[in-house]
Amino acid sequence: MIRAAIAGGTGYTGGELFRILLGHPQVQIVAATTTSSDGLEVTSVHRDLIGETDLRFGTELNDPDVVFLCLGHGISRQFIDTHDISPECRIIDLGNDFRLDGDYAGRHFVYGLCESARDEIAGAHDIANPGCFATAIQLALLPLASGGLIRDEVHASAITGSTGAGKKPGETTHFSYRDNNISIYKLFTHQHLGEIRKNIGLISGKEPVVNFVPFRGDFTRGIFASVYTRAVSGMQEEDYRRLYEDYYAGSPFVFHSRQGISLKEVVNTNKGLLHIELHDGYVHISSIIDNLVKGAAGQAIQNMNIMFGLPEDTGLRLKPSAF
Repeated sequence: MIRAAIAGGTGYTGGELFRILLGHPQVQIVAATTTSSDGLEVTSVHRDLIGETDLRFGTELNDPDVVFLCLGHGISRQFIDTHDISPECRIIDLGNDFRLDGDYAGRHFVYGLCESARDEIAGAHDIANPGCFATAIQLALLPLASGGLIRDEVHASAITGSTGAGKKPGETTHFSYRDNNISIYKLFTHQHLGEIRKNIGLISGKEPVVNFVPFRGDFTRGIFASVYTRAVSGMQEEDYRRLYEDYYAGSPFVFHSRQGISLKEVVNTNKGLLHIELHDGYVHISSIIDNLVKGAAGQAIQNMNIMFGLPEDTGLRLKPSAF
């Protein structure tokens, strides 16, 4: 059994890790650390887990094989500096501390976008888990990048559920603001742009220009991304569809749909669904994921499975919510 610890387990991402790992056949959760809920039962925070676990939040890691850091952006480095983590213990960071600069404290964090770096992840000791928007947009671009088919600027817009803003309440996450409302934020400046440009650039050989407009949605979870760029002369819609189907043929979670897609088809799963269309010289890709699963906790566990030599989908065959 893999001994796993969750650091920062009171938030939305930590809660998803508990829900999935408690059903993982090869994992034992040995610790859940927090600075705000020391001594409290995990079920007092995540009420849906009543009857599933008797774990309590504490301050000790209890000698895990892997620790998941769910600490908020900019805090993971502090945690590593202030905690005695064995050199043998692997770290999967779900924040943004190591996505652009993976070297810290004698560790090298591999950028863990599973569909683009399986071999590198398999040999990695530590992982920087990608951001949620970055995952959705890159899944739309990976086949183009790997085939050298990004020849122009990329334009992306994506809408995310309120859980993408974290558990701590704020003005734009309050029900009265979010309900029946849509708004733009961090226009062309979102923090996930850096990792998108860097990783797609490494794959394609040239860092692309990516223009990104993020939206706040009036729903709880999920990301719907609309991504387009100029099509390559001579390529037809069927060529693009076959390109995507071939690229993701070995993926247990990412699929191209020849019909239009909608968000509920991926909510509560580790799936990514894509749909391709050609219009007036542009190739358009719709990309959908659950921001808390494939965009965070699920992908982190997928990375863990690959690192520890388990089948990639172990513990991640989750039930979708169709209605």
